Amino acid sequence: MKTIKDVFLSFQQVLNQVYDDREIQSVALLVMEEITGMSRAKIKAFPEDNIPSEAAEKIQSILDELKTSKPVQYILGSTEFYGLNFLVTPATLIPRPETEELVEWVLESQKLKVKSQKSVSILDIGTGSGCIAISIAKNLPGALVTALDISVDALHTAKQNAVINEVEVDFVHDDILHTKFEIKNSIFDIIISNPPYVTLEDKLQMHQNVTGFEPHKALFVPEHDPLIFYKAITDFAIRGLSDGGQLFFEINENFSKKIIELLSRKKFINIELRKDMSGRDRMVKAEKS
Repeated sequence: MKTIKDVFLSFQQVLNQVYDDREIQSVALLVMEEITGMSRAKIKAFPEDNIPSEAAEKIQSILDELKTSKPVQYILGSTEFYGLNFLVTPATLIPRPETEELVEWVLESQKLKVKSQKSVSILDIGTGSGCIAISIAKNLPGALVTALDISVDALHTAKQNAVINEVEVDFVHDDILHTKFEIKNSIFDIIISNPPYVTLEDKLQMHQNVTGFEPHKALFVPEHDPLIFYKAITDFAIRGLSDGGQLFFEINENFSKKIIELLSRKKFINIELRKDMSGRDRMVKAEKS
């Protein structure tokens, strides 16, 4: 019979080439919590407790998959984002903590606004799992939220996530680079996007559990035109935002200056750059003049 301590040790031995010690602890905790149903506090407090043999077998098979660098979120099929549960599949990016900060910024900007009679209308471009759109819809009751993505499979997962989290989001299948999205009847107060922004040069620095498993279409941009999505979304926002409407981006820290220049050139005002929790340039907000 394996104890909790034994499981931690086996994770440490098997994954020491894949993750650092802190990540191994975190992954082991997540897997044990999910498979045994025990709370995190109990797992930490009682390392000598036995793990039922059926759970131990499941944990071992997950460990075998983790050894290949496959992300734990894809193995378990779900992850937490902004306090909500989201299904994730290889068709969707795994939501990141930095993106929670972007959601927080949007919600914060709404708290500062004087409440009007009109519902705030929001568009999320490149929604993936739906984590941004759904988190905003959950925390801004009455908001009219639309979410767009090029991937049919990603939209299928996002729709399931909207049901799980009991929110209404209007999902649209479209490619923002060649958009057919009808905006005559849809002018938005907020457009938000975490578009692909990883260059091939960045890819060389990235971990195999990202580059080998997460959808390339949602991650990478051409080396010769790394701002391709920012340009397309900014042009779309010129037509699709209400006067004084806000545009929020998650960005590649290496292109913060160029993105600010792009927004200035396109006559956006009150441009603000924010760093993420790691101190990297990660988010930009701008207003349509």
